[in-house]
Amino acid sequence: MKMTDIRKLSTADLSKESVKLKNEIFELKHKLLLGQITNVKLIKLKRKDLARVLTVLGEQLLKEAK
Repeated sequence: MKMTDIRKLSTADLSKESVKLKNEIFELKHKLLLGQITNVKLIKLKRKDLARVLTVLGEQLLKEAK
């Protein structure tokens, strides 16, 4: 995901997206341990997406608190 796309999402959507990404990362790690996938780069990309989503979510929550 790109930051411009993430910034367009509402706070509720960002929360849902973060939960979805956490579940995807968990599933990818599980599949990696089972040997079903060999591309570790997917996990890295999902973690970066999660970090972006959480950053924007934190920014939006700070704006709403003011």
